[in-house]
Amino acid sequence: MASSSKPKRIYHVFLSFRGTDVRNNFLDHLYRALDLKGIYTYVDSEELKKGDQIASALMKAIEESHIAVIIFSEDYASSTWCLEEAVKIMECKEERDLKVFPVFYKVEPREVRTPREKYKEAMDKHESKFGENSEKMKRWKKALLDAGNLSGWLVKEGDDSEHIQGIVKEIATHLGREPLHVAKHLVGIDSRVLKLKSMLNLESNDCVLMVGLWGQGGIGKTTLAKAIYNDIFTQFEGSSFLANVRETSKGCKDLVTLQEKLLNEILLRSQRLVVSSVDVGTNLIRERLFCKKVLLVLDDVDDLRQLSALAGEGKWFGNGSRIIFTTRDEHLLTAHKIDQDHVYEVKALDNSEAHELLTKHAFSTHQKLKIRANLVDGVLNYTKGLPLALEVLGSFLCGRREHEWKSTLKKLSKIPNKSINDVLKISYDGLEENEKEIFLHVACFFKGQEIGYIKKVLGSCDLEIAIGLKILIERSLISIKSGTLQMHDLIQLMGMDIVQQDCRDDPMRRSRLWLYDDVLDVLSYDMGDCAVKAIVLEPHELKEISINPDAFTKMRRLKLLILRNVYNSFQGPVCLPHWLRWFEWPGAPCFPEFSSGPKRLVGLCMSKSSITIVAKQYKDLQQLKYVNLSDCKSLEIPELPPSFSYLYAEGCKSLKNNGDLTSLHHFVRRGLSMADAYSSGQVDNRCLTISKLFYLEESC
Repeated sequence: MASSSKPKRIYHVFLSFRGTDVRNNFLDHLYRALDLKGIYTYVDSEELKKGDQIASALMKAIEESHIAVIIFSEDYASSTWCLEEAVKIMECKEERDLKVFPVFYKVEPREVRTPREKYKEAMDKHESKFGENSEKMKRWKKALLDAGNLSGWLVKEGDDSEHIQGIVKEIATHLGREPLHVAKHLVGIDSRVLKLKSMLNLESNDCVLMVGLWGQGGIGKTTLAKAIYNDIFTQFEGSSFLANVRETSKGCKDLVTLQEKLLNEILLRSQRLVVSSVDVGTNLIRERLFCKKVLLVLDDVDDLRQLSALAGEGKWFGNGSRIIFTTRDEHLLTAHKIDQDHVYEVKALDNSEAHELLTKHAFSTHQKLKIRANLVDGVLNYTKGLPLALEVLGSFLCGRREHEWKSTLKKLSKIPNKSINDVLKISYDGLEENEKEIFLHVACFFKGQEIGYIKKVLGSCDLEIAIGLKILIERSLISIKSGTLQMHDLIQLMGMDIVQQDCRDDPMRRSRLWLYDDVLDVLSYDMGDCAVKAIVLEPHELKEISINPDAFTKMRRLKLLILRNVYNSFQGPVCLPHWLRWFEWPGAPCFPEFSSGPKRLVGLCMSKSSITIVAKQYKDLQQLKYVNLSDCKSLEIPELPPSFSYLYAEGCKSLKNNGDLTSLHHFVRRGLSMADAYSSGQVDNRCLTISKLFYLEESC
């Protein structure tokens, strides 16, 4: 899909002139000066101005130019070709945003506008031939009038060199405000630009509007920002696109560089402004731009310091100005007082858009190779609509055969693509330790799980879960949908890769384990210094695992242990480290024991177990809060610690209590009312003192 309907530009400058007047002096010098600056200039030959085919080529060249320079010399108006060029140039000025510079070479501007002297003589001759009131004469006169009223250069005898330097400098400056390169292939951009333009409310000049583009890395924020910039920058008195602000502004001096760039791009000064400090730059921006309607884009901001130095408040700029920020951090926009109505969340491409973008990058128009649809679908499933990933992988796979596609997908399932991963990892690197720990837990273990459950588990592991989850949402690393925690597959793979990079060859040196073979390896070691903080093992089918009684007590950092769909071939209870915070093992053969020391267990899940009595030692678990003993058919509960709050006991057909449960806040006994349970003798009468009774479907 095309990004815009704007005309294709080939030439930097189109020169319109009367050859007999200027070709061997002023024109040649101007052309050479432009060429030395790398400015691609269209200059026709007098001999080419013959025939309709050549006329069409000249008109097309005007349409395909960024800037037109009309050199009004004494004999310019005597040429009907020159007059037709002037008409076309002025039409393109109105219809195609062509920038027009007149040069009055040894003539006064009023001679061109009125016309007078040589111009009047030339126009009188044309009138005698075509008629005073002919449409042709009206068009020519209007073109001369409009062009003669434009600001330009008056070149008199003997000062060509000085003026040529000024003309070239002005043209070079204006070319600096030309459209930005957006991307090789653009898909789905037009609809997003339209929606963003609506949010920008460009018809209103009553105030300054700040808008934020927010989304995860690689989602297309910069691409959208460039596309909207190209679409609207000509509507402003000045514009500036500051790319990669995060990278550029790592030091105070680099913020000064950005302030200088902003000021010089918007003001288009012939003499460059120099900023000595951030404070001076802030004042200069406020003083020089407060009455100027500007378009400013700050791309990839990640620190309030950047916003304060470059666009601290709307009143720094003139009415009608639009300031656009792109960021991965939604809270940064909130802190800068940008309301939610002016935050545009950039989302992944839908399936058809993703397929189109992948096709553009992976298949050339002349390619004869046929790739099976399931391999293309494999790439689409891996990238999940992330434009960066589609571009990187599509380009990598272009021209490759089927077996190479298969091999690439197999490799990606183990190790993420570095180019993609490096971009995504920027968001992780900007987190503080609490948020990094939560992110890695979610990436390795908890994607797609119920948010209440995750809060209980991670909250028990000494993590500040409420603010941590909020920050991860603001940084576009996670989202919550229908009560479950979601994460883009590539972000999840990035998190897993961070853990595996701790030591790819030795799982004992990694902080988290989730693969069956890795857990087996670690349990078989005679452990020395073990870095494992968490183990969550959940194979797709029931697996045997041999756990020596003291295997976990050697893991001095272990806080989280979840074993599902596994059974222990080693007979007898396992011994858990006293510093463990959360333990789950549905179907465990028996209750575990604990190493000596203060017990820190907060959560315990042993549903579907054949146990009949909770061991007496559980009164020593002073921090125990959540217990899931559902589907333990016959169960006797001893006295529990004061911290105990949640007991989930669905499916416990015979439940006896030998202790005081008055401190229990939530007793979940699914399938029986308390009255029925009491009358049937399945619940001890002391359970009637429970403060609250809930019939809930939840787990620890």
